Amino acid sequence: MTTSTKGTGKIPAVLVLEDGRTFRGRAYGAVGETFGEAVFSTGMTGYQETLTDPSYHRQVVVMTSPHVGNTGVNDEDPESARIWVSGYVVRDPARVPSNWRSRRSLDEELRHQGVVGICGIDTRALTRHLRERGAMRVGIFSGNALPDEGTMLAEVRQQPEMQGADLSAQVATKEPYVVPAIGEKKFTVAAVDLGIKGMTPHRMAERGIEVHVLPATATAEDVYAVNPDGVFFSNGPGDPATADHPVAVMREVLSRKTPLFGICFGNQILGRALGFGTYKLKYGHRGINQPVQDRTTGKVEITAHNHGFAVDAPLDKVSDTPFGRAEVSHVCLNDNVVEGLQLLDQPAFSVQYHPEAAAGPHDAAYLFDRFVSLMEGQRA
Repeated sequence: MTTSTKGTGKIPAVLVLEDGRTFRGRAYGAVGETFGEAVFSTGMTGYQETLTDPSYHRQVVVMTSPHVGNTGVNDEDPESARIWVSGYVVRDPARVPSNWRSRRSLDEELRHQGVVGICGIDTRALTRHLRERGAMRVGIFSGNALPDEGTMLAEVRQQPEMQGADLSAQVATKEPYVVPAIGEKKFTVAAVDLGIKGMTPHRMAERGIEVHVLPATATAEDVYAVNPDGVFFSNGPGDPATADHPVAVMREVLSRKTPLFGICFGNQILGRALGFGTYKLKYGHRGINQPVQDRTTGKVEITAHNHGFAVDAPLDKVSDTPFGRAEVSHVCLNDNVVEGLQLLDQPAFSVQYHPEAAAGPHDAAYLFDRFVSLMEGQRA
């Protein structure tokens, strides 16, 4: 990715998909070129959280909400220390942000962090195209000396695909750190960082959990060195089929019957650890308005998602696994994709979405309480 952080103004920009579809607009954010997997997010708020979610590493995010940037950028809402998206696509950026917490405009923040974007294109047409053809490689090119479309298309097609990408170690912490419990400490949790968002350990800390966040390369010995009451596997980017190391660590956790909770990538890791396969969705689930049913209660939740892969597990039966019986606990009501797993003979479960859900919705926050209950039960 090559960029310039000078003001963009009315600099021309072009978005080129790997199937040859082209959209012309104006530069938004940094000027230059960038590549990634084109995906769309249906959230109408929370763009700061989306941009700073490590699960979006190497993806170019198309916002379906037509007007983006209204509230500017603040210093409280980022989910990590930097923007992770490879590129950003909006239809109508806010000219002037308006919010009491705003410190700068979204355009300024994108320029400051070197994120190449494009605006002024028909994002509805682009989204419909991705729904019909599927997520695919894309490039954004901006500047006054744009290459010809044939050259741009060739560059896009030279980029690696998301299938087969091993990315979690690229976004995870390099050194362990601790998020202390808020108030009285009740439990200790080892959290394997595969691309964790900042709000996740905070939600656990609110429940009296001291969270030891460990690198993606952490071994089972590293996990148990903190003497955990429970183990957590986070969200993260890439293809779960490549995640042999975290799968091996999770199998060790399961063999010791330690209470376990996984979200997103962690759900896919649990699926693999139990012997299920994973597969790439056509265009994935990304946004904060996805309906999911908790099959253990019958309750329907509106949930926050960011995943392009899913677990291939049977919806209509209990499965025998090396660690006891398992079943699908949550399912997406839009397309019947597996959204959660649970073991019936030991304390382990996972979901495919984000129960920490900054900037919302908060329907699934109870899952952290469920994790606490598993640790209480194990202690008793």
